[in-house]
Amino acid sequence: MAAEPANEFDVICIGAGTVTEAVAKELDGTGVSLAVVERELVGGECPYWGCIPSKTLLRAAEVLTEAERARALAASRVEFDVDFAKIAERTHKIAGNEDDTAATKSLVRRGATVIRGDGRLTGPHTVMVGDRELTARKGIVIGTGTSAAIPPISGLDRVDYWTNRQATLTRELPTSLLVLGSGPIGAELAQAFARFGSRVQVVEALDRLIPGEEPEAGAELAKAFESDGIAVSLSAKAVAAEQSADGISLRLEGGASLTAERLLVCIGRRPKLAGIDFAASGISTTEKGWVKVDDATLVAAPGIWAGGDLTGIGAFTHLSWYHGLIIGRQLKGENARADHRAIPRVTFTDPEIASVGLSEANARRRLGDVRVVSADSGNGTRGYINGPPGGVIKLIADMDRKVLVGALVVGPRAGEMIAELTLAIRAEIPLTVLEDTLHAFPTFSRDLDGLFPKLVDR
Repeated sequence: MAAEPANEFDVICIGAGTVTEAVAKELDGTGVSLAVVERELVGGECPYWGCIPSKTLLRAAEVLTEAERARALAASRVEFDVDFAKIAERTHKIAGNEDDTAATKSLVRRGATVIRGDGRLTGPHTVMVGDRELTARKGIVIGTGTSAAIPPISGLDRVDYWTNRQATLTRELPTSLLVLGSGPIGAELAQAFARFGSRVQVVEALDRLIPGEEPEAGAELAKAFESDGIAVSLSAKAVAAEQSADGISLRLEGGASLTAERLLVCIGRRPKLAGIDFAASGISTTEKGWVKVDDATLVAAPGIWAGGDLTGIGAFTHLSWYHGLIIGRQLKGENARADHRAIPRVTFTDPEIASVGLSEANARRRLGDVRVVSADSGNGTRGYINGPPGGVIKLIADMDRKVLVGALVVGPRAGEMIAELTLAIRAEIPLTVLEDTLHAFPTFSRDLDGLFPKLVDR
């Protein structure tokens, strides 16, 4: 049997992040040949500059705060010095020191051919890497992810600002830090650096913190930020930036000016689309600039799939993995379909903020009879034992179908608690079954036993 041409494969993946890792997992052992094109590090944003280093920083910050809480709960004296060099060293180590050797070997073990360089989608079946043309017989998968969105602020291009990439891997603790944007990335890093000892100021253009979540989440985060000494400017639009001997200054609409040693820009993400020939491939974008895909199949054009962050469906590693699995199964010939009704998301601040499904506002816009119940999780038995910070649990139900459609949990272990509520929404578990389900005492989840009955008519 003749050897396969070096430039011809069954499947070509552009980008070697989480989507591609899941595709490779599904195709492993099937005989389907796979080429993976990557210009940076195999593994994508998450392990080197995103989820992994940021959560490592947050863990260090959490430990320091828990040590301080010991003064109130368990100790008469607690003394320690923050060693940021140690924190940074551990963060770099857990993030792999920006070395993708292991990740690359994992893809190769699964049968992939890894090709280094810029992958340019030039047609429905072709990808160019430099002057090398690759051809895909079965399909092409785009999983290039996103990069930090940079706002059009006057002078910003002339200052030495940070994005998540510089902030998560810094080896020097800034004395002061301006954080532009209070979404998940901004909120997490603001709290981490404040707990390490930086003087932190958060600037948010909208009227509440973490504006993509329920208002209750922003209110709870505001309490935590106040406790951590983080200054917050809401409804504050930055219009100019300037580098000076004192650091970086942001001028706000209205004339006020804020200055810090470092500026972290995290107003959101934008898809990496530079290598796509839209006319030749047949791909289009949404009004907001994301790659347009069929919600169930993730097909962007005939023979081309797109998954993960660049679709705008959700910027979560677990969703990218799910998309990769769905795409991989289709490439194997299975009738796999994505279900996006219950995508959990977690912001790993202290307290954690976790949510899934519809917000209250969206539920009331889309549904008829909506019932919302909530409780202060700090007043539950486990919350009282645990001590501050408290939080809130909010459940949103469709009373016509008698099922849960949305949930918010703010508090310790919120990211773990949201799993049960995700399953309840995904499986459309009747409210009567949820009410009849026991939770071990005294767990944080036990608070749900007091809320589910309020959603059931007796």
